[in-house]
Amino acid sequence: MEAAGGGSILTMTYLGGERAVPHYNVMGVAKATLDSSVKYLAWDLGAKNIRVNAVSAGPVRTLAARSIAGFPTMESIVEERSHRSTATSTPKTSPEPPPTLLGDGAKKVTGTTLYVDSGYHAMGM
Repeated sequence: MEAAGGGSILTMTYLGGERAVPHYNVMGVAKATLDSSVKYLAWDLGAKNIRVNAVSAGPVRTLAARSIAGFPTMESIVEERSHRSTATSTPKTSPEPPPTLLGDGAKKVTGTTLYVDSGYHAMGM
């Protein structure tokens, strides 16, 4: 990110910030705060030509995920209900946002969340 002339900030979030996810507990509150911060930072930094967005990648097997009781159950439910069978990621295989989200092709994209979770966020029961 360029400090004075513009750029882009991208953060990772999860659907548990928008919806109640069993066992996600306080992490859901933290992600909700992050999701809201993305919107407010997009507004605040927009005048400096800095875009702020989030990527929601679904469950990712990280060190922090190990502390979530029932994480394997979350993984299996997402795997079962997503549009594609490769929903769960590790930090090495975590989906990357399209390069255009960070580049000039997305000059007007800010304050939004891009879901890269194999379609799980769009599913009902």
